[in-house]
Amino acid sequence: MPHLERPSGGFPVVGIVGGGQLARMTQPAAIALGIRLRLLAEDSASSAAQVIPDTQVGEPHDAVGVTAFAHTCDVLTFDHEHVPTPVLRSIEAEGIVVRPGADALEHASDKAVMRSRLTELGVPCPRWRLVTELTELEEFGDEVGWPLVLKTPRGGYDGKGVLVLDSLDEAKDWLDRAHRPDADHAPVLLAEELVSFRRELAALVARSPSGQAAAWPVVETLQTDGVCREVVAPAPGLAPETAVAATEIALRIAGELGVVGVLAVEMFEVDGPDGVPSVVVNELAMRPHNSGHWSMDGAVTGQFEQHLRAVLDLPLGDPRPRAPWSVMVNVLGGEHAELYSAYLHVMARDPGVKVHLYGKEVRPGRKIGHVTVSGDDLDDVRARARHAADFITGIIDE
Repeated sequence: MPHLERPSGGFPVVGIVGGGQLARMTQPAAIALGIRLRLLAEDSASSAAQVIPDTQVGEPHDAVGVTAFAHTCDVLTFDHEHVPTPVLRSIEAEGIVVRPGADALEHASDKAVMRSRLTELGVPCPRWRLVTELTELEEFGDEVGWPLVLKTPRGGYDGKGVLVLDSLDEAKDWLDRAHRPDADHAPVLLAEELVSFRRELAALVARSPSGQAAAWPVVETLQTDGVCREVVAPAPGLAPETAVAATEIALRIAGELGVVGVLAVEMFEVDGPDGVPSVVVNELAMRPHNSGHWSMDGAVTGQFEQHLRAVLDLPLGDPRPRAPWSVMVNVLGGEHAELYSAYLHVMARDPGVKVHLYGKEVRPGRKIGHVTVSGDDLDDVRARARHAADFITGIIDE
């Protein structure tokens, strides 16, 4: 069995399962804290494997491999939610520290489990139902009204595994594909009402095993084709009571579900019955999240450092913003594979822009990086961030 080897000084080793950009962006925070990262990546050329020297190649579904890897770390955490729950439970049964733990993480990896638990807690959610047949979906649609949202409980991200239905016929292909001849039970899909919302928000918090918690300002997120395009921190014009309510919901979810680490709660801002806007919870992520990327440059303590502090039960850092406004815009892949010249242009044109590229192969529409701009004037900050992202993508050339 592999054994744990700590670096000099007795500093801990944090293992991360998953080699994506979230693990990649955790490495600078780990260096600053004096913590060593070990990585279990699906590919030696993955985004995080390019910058974390101590990398092992393996699959998150391989119970033996993940367990062996976990034995070489003080604590195990994640770049994604795709490690099967039984694998996590078996690791915990061996006394290995997993944060967030299997009981918590299941609510982020299975939307059906999440909806059931949040409803039980009285957290505001869209009306929902688990369905296996068209007749059940039809009954739900007749009850809450069309269009509907249909989701696969597991595996979806960035708009994948989500379908907006205007009619019953549009769901037939999904159900037909899900009904495999070799399956021993009917597939379960999550049907939800289509929420009429003002805008999308996200509340990002962190919680440690000792119960300490910290919260960043509630942000506004803008989505394009199911992919987060832009984040504004804090959410402009958000009523203080709505911001407080959103933060309290996120902190309550973190406590009730036993989350350790960063928790992102994606929400819809909706019209409240008393005229004050309220929120409805859409999704959960128990890890650093796209809605918190602005904090790397725009907050005293960014989400990646805070996640490491939380999973190691270190005192949490100050989440306050450094400037009145920060805008993060995702850089999506365009037609040009060569990025370096555009990167140089953006840096020369606006020295205040922070550019983060993920070392990914460029494909149209793929998230390959992000830019962040902070300052006193929201219109100026937003325009500069959008210009930088669009130039790197190739949408504009001046």
